[in-house]
Amino acid sequence: MAGSVNKCILVGNLGRDPESRTMQNGGKVVSFSVATSESWNDKSSGERREKTQWHRVAIFNEKLGEIAEKYLKKGSTVYLEGAVESRKYTDKDGQEREVTEIVLARFRGELTLLGGRGEGSSFSGDAGGYTPRERTPAARPAAVGRAGGGGAPSWEPATGDLDDEIPF
Repeated sequence: MAGSVNKCILVGNLGRDPESRTMQNGGKVVSFSVATSESWNDKSSGERREKTQWHRVAIFNEKLGEIAEKYLKKGSTVYLEGAVESRKYTDKDGQEREVTEIVLARFRGELTLLGGRGEGSSFSGDAGGYTPRERTPAARPAAVGRAGGGGAPSWEPATGDLDDEIPF
């Protein structure tokens, strides 16, 4: 295999408010948990079933972290792009632990706010900063795309919003 890809895309709801910590090197990390759910009808009983999966998220990009702290609250719906990373640490009781989390690194990652105030705002961690991309009202919050390299946003218009009067 010539290469590999480590990319995770999540659309879910925050389980708690974002928390920020300062690392030993002076950098800042913002962390929170995101719940993703799937539901189905059980064939044997006909009951509605649901399965919720929890994901730890760590944002090392300073600008994306500031946005997360300012706009995200418990219950907020977000679209995230990051990498899956595992790390070991020693807890306060001296026990060695391992944690797996979705990491939005300093120069990679994307955070899109999908509900509430700031609806439809997308922020990218590419190029070392952040690139806010406002989506038009014709775009559906669930139809989120990624603009490569900070270019124009990509989205799909809501059905029925197409204008029949084309000027050419």
